[in-house]
Amino acid sequence: MQPPESRYATADGVTYHYLEMGTGQDTVFLHGGGPGCTGWTDFGPVAPLFAADRRCLLVDILQYGKSEKCRITGPMWDFHAAKTVALLDELGVARADFVCNSWGGTIALNLAAKYPDRVRSLVVTGSMPVFYGPLAPLPEGARRGRNARDAYYGDDGPTREKMRQLITRLEWYDGAKLPEETLDLRYEQSLDPGERELAAMSDSPRGDWQDLTDELGRVQAPALFIWGMHDAFLTPDYPLMLARMVQNGNLHVMDHVSHHLQEERPHAFHAVVTGFLNSLDAEERAR
Repeated sequence: MQPPESRYATADGVTYHYLEMGTGQDTVFLHGGGPGCTGWTDFGPVAPLFAADRRCLLVDILQYGKSEKCRITGPMWDFHAAKTVALLDELGVARADFVCNSWGGTIALNLAAKYPDRVRSLVVTGSMPVFYGPLAPLPEGARRGRNARDAYYGDDGPTREKMRQLITRLEWYDGAKLPEETLDLRYEQSLDPGERELAAMSDSPRGDWQDLTDELGRVQAPALFIWGMHDAFLTPDYPLMLARMVQNGNLHVMDHVSHHLQEERPHAFHAVVTGFLNSLDAEERAR
């Protein structure tokens, strides 16, 4: 399936690229932070299912895709949350459901804590808002994602084979099923001059890392943590901890998937998430 027409919006001094599909309840999709990730690469396989009865906004996070490659100073998740709220204002979105992978989920959790009236619900997959686990230290000192990005852009630079190895080792449970189209999209986007420049910078253009322990306790929106049984970054004990840290947390662990379950099993992902969102609709009608 081809993506819908590109759209752009300037919000609080920065320019976002996004895609829009469907009509209905506003639903914002925020992608992960791997090389070459965009709203379409991460959610293209599943977005048409949600678009049957929702207004789906697939956003390229700042510094990714076709969004602005701005430099970030100060606390990184606060920066992203504030700019995302400005984007919601620009798009006329008063309150939204957020469906997010990895990096995007951490942004949405912080946004829900700081701007609770803008978030109806959260669906979070593979995100790392805190730097510790309940049972054991996190892999590679919670730096597995950053190490993978450094290795991908290091040495001889990005190659299609390095991208295949990154995705099949860390993001997909069954790498043999990785579509060549997905591989091509990720690889070609990773060659973007702005993204390569950010990766090569010796200082941190992404802002100061934040631990969101305190913020998680302030999240009021119902949250579904939907996790891959074989997630290469964070084993299922970690989202169980997160579900207990937020006020209205739920956990679903899906088998035969790793970090990008919305791509590996889009229909199963849609079914679980839709069940969660429909239950919220029913509760709101019953009030």
